[in-house]
Amino acid sequence: MIESSDMTSLAGKNAIVTGASSGIGAATARKLAAAGANVMLVARRRDRLEKLAAELGPAATTLELDLGGADAAQALLDAATSRFGKTDILINNAGILRTSHVDSFDLAELEPLITINYTTVVRTSLLFARQMKANGAGQIVNLSSIGASLTAAGTGVYGGLKAALERFTDVLRIELAGSGVRVGLIAPGTTTTEIFADMKQKGQPGWDEFIPPMVPDDIAKAVLFMCEQTGNANAARMHIYATSEGF
Repeated sequence: MIESSDMTSLAGKNAIVTGASSGIGAATARKLAAAGANVMLVARRRDRLEKLAAELGPAATTLELDLGGADAAQALLDAATSRFGKTDILINNAGILRTSHVDSFDLAELEPLITINYTTVVRTSLLFARQMKANGAGQIVNLSSIGASLTAAGTGVYGGLKAALERFTDVLRIELAGSGVRVGLIAPGTTTTEIFADMKQKGQPGWDEFIPPMVPDDIAKAVLFMCEQTGNANAARMHIYATSEGF
């Protein structure tokens, strides 16, 4: 249960966190709830969502949703409008990582990678941006990766999608300037989460095995900071590196 003394900076705000069943999403949900927000936890794994909701208490609600579905963005907006009426904060955190060289990339994984890491994020951002603009206020935070800035073998599709997401996010911020809607981008460095599970299952070392990585709470702190901005301030872009990373 979140202590009431922690409910301060985001008191009364309604927030959505995608990919909330583990990792950065779960850590972010904890931070937002601790700051006073009502949080909708969105992911596919109902059991994990319900466990986290029980931990967070009355401030949390859950939505079991496959963000790889064609209608996922609209379904999320409809659910949020039904439960909250007005959404103040949208955290597009959900993502998947697939890395392979040209000779071994599984083309069956291409469309899910595009949909979850880019298409659904764009659709969701646009739908909620329109609603937030009509309300005169809101905060959208899109999670990218430092992979968007790296050119390394095996990362062309993942890094390319993150780079495209960064361009979209920057333009969305510009288009919403003066509307009361803040848009921000957070690009984490190596953070130990389940995103590396697919690599490890295929016998590849996870990127978090090469250096001492960050933990999800490190990124969640940055998300909270972005959401706490007031007045004319908009924390538009944050890159969070592990101290041992030298990119």
